Amino acid sequence: MELPALRAAFLGISAYRDLLERPALQQFSALLDALAEGRGEEALTAYARLFHALKAQGCLGLGDWLWDALRFTDTPYPLLLERGGQDAALENAARRDVEVLLAAAHLDPDSLIEAIRPLLGAEFQVALAHLPRWSAGAEFDFDALTAFYRAQGCGLFARYRAFRWSGGQLIGIDQPDSPQPWELWGYADQRRQVRENALALVEGKRVNHVLLYGDSGTGKSATVKSLLTQEGLEKLRIIEMDKDHLEEIPKLVRLLEGRCQKFILFIDDLAFDADDKAYSQLKTILEGSLEKQRDNVVVYATSNRRNLVKQNFSDRRGDEMDIRETIAEKTSLVERFGARIAYFALTPREFWQMVSDLAPVYGLELDQETLLKRAEQWELRHPGRTPRIARQFIAYELERQG
Repeated sequence: MELPALRAAFLGISAYRDLLERPALQQFSALLDALAEGRGEEALTAYARLFHALKAQGCLGLGDWLWDALRFTDTPYPLLLERGGQDAALENAARRDVEVLLAAAHLDPDSLIEAIRPLLGAEFQVALAHLPRWSAGAEFDFDALTAFYRAQGCGLFARYRAFRWSGGQLIGIDQPDSPQPWELWGYADQRRQVRENALALVEGKRVNHVLLYGDSGTGKSATVKSLLTQEGLEKLRIIEMDKDHLEEIPKLVRLLEGRCQKFILFIDDLAFDADDKAYSQLKTILEGSLEKQRDNVVVYATSNRRNLVKQNFSDRRGDEMDIRETIAEKTSLVERFGARIAYFALTPREFWQMVSDLAPVYGLELDQETLLKRAEQWELRHPGRTPRIARQFIAYELERQG
């Protein structure tokens, strides 16, 4: 496509109009405008800024940049596909936009430099000769892009699998702390229950909210985070939330409505003091609001407390009816979690077996008798027969061996 025709086509981009506000396309448009109006210095500046914008994003060329920009944007066409809708006019507009953008991606930077050259004096010729180039071309087309939208969705939820809700917005986590299943030790039955509930969610079934409760260091949080590494759960997304922002869950849930992915709202280390009324908000969110429950969102929480809300001896004073009502109020939150999965400390036999299994994995070379004797001594000084304590013991012994 000739440069004047490409400029005219750029002006008509509609379905992906938002992308024109991105630095790379802003500079490409400025370059075309400057060439059309014979402004050589502005064209040179726009070319240099375009190169900088591409490299600032780690892209080899405009086609490379477009593949990410088009996939990870929430514009009308991909959102329509994600929701399973149809709109012939919108599809035609999107197809035409992508064809125009691909024409830009296939432009050889040398052709742009040659278009700039006659607009500048002799003093600029050396600078033009040494301008950097980017890679021309693109390895996708409109059909490939459409297939991606149908399979993976679009926007942030296509780019990231883990998020943090902060300041009223979603922040994508590029490298989440998600252990592989083989990195988790013990509690196989508990982990199976957590996975089965998540798998049912991904399959579109109605599922229970999940509470993982029990002793510290048993791997409750790691169990939830590991779901992102497991086969069959590719459409699962985990959004971590703080207890202090529970009142924002309805707002977040509305943002997730209609998306093709499935979402776990993850609240880690959940517990409430006796005078903390935030637990009433969570009760309403889990069950009891007038707002309809979404079938693509579920709450997973971990806690070291079985009943989540701290009880005092004062709760058990007064007449019998008041006592029952006070205790019922403070224990009713846990009942909103349809799946309650316990993680208690290991038995002595289970703990010694875990230590025995972990030692060769981490390269600790001790005979069985010595290993178990030292592990027993370690556990006496560091109470708690949990995977965390077992790993700490192994790390200590490896350090001793030097």
